[in-house]
Amino acid sequence: MNGIILLDKPAGISSAGAVNSVKRVLPRKTKIGHAGTLDPFATGLLVLLLGNATKRCEALMNQPKQYDATIRFGATTETDDPESPPQPFAEASAPAIELVQESLRRFIGNIEQIPPAYSALKIQGKRACDRVRDGESVTIQPRIVRIYDAALLAYEWPDAKVRIDCGRGTYIRAIARDLGKILNVGGYLTELRRTKSGEFRIEEAVTIDTLQRDGPDRYLIT
Repeated sequence: MNGIILLDKPAGISSAGAVNSVKRVLPRKTKIGHAGTLDPFATGLLVLLLGNATKRCEALMNQPKQYDATIRFGATTETDDPESPPQPFAEASAPAIELVQESLRRFIGNIEQIPPAYSALKIQGKRACDRVRDGESVTIQPRIVRIYDAALLAYEWPDAKVRIDCGRGTYIRAIARDLGKILNVGGYLTELRRTKSGEFRIEEAVTIDTLQRDGPDRYLIT
């Protein structure tokens, strides 16, 4: 079986776990991978590559992606997402919507971004998150990422809903963290959903339950 399946990944499982769930409905020995990891708490478009389509992995990962995210102000977390307990930010008060919009626009363009300490980024062959969990202190160097657009969709303190169009290697968690710093209120992600990856859109995606019910053939893009 060769081609692409667009999966709507649910929250609560890793990208690898989603791949394993789909693998069970494929013919035996089908080669399968994906074009861009989603964190376990995140949902949305996971581009699955089957058979010969796995050769397109690098090209597809280099395509722009779009995310809808909810940022909660007034607190931070160690992981910059809901996977660790919130730590209230002292004396945080609601900034005006105009200030939130103006601060968010500062991310548009080629920016320096420091990936989260709890990330799969490898430092001397070992993932940064594993080093942190082992009690090590890690220093992650900033890198240049491309933000094509950053828009505020809704704002009601302490939550801001944003839409980010970005290039490869961008951490939306880091944008939440850094926006909170700019506004001096703290910030972390509570929700993240990938809605586009290159030419593919979430509206075209199917769920794991649908694939298990109907089989993969009708959803295969060749």
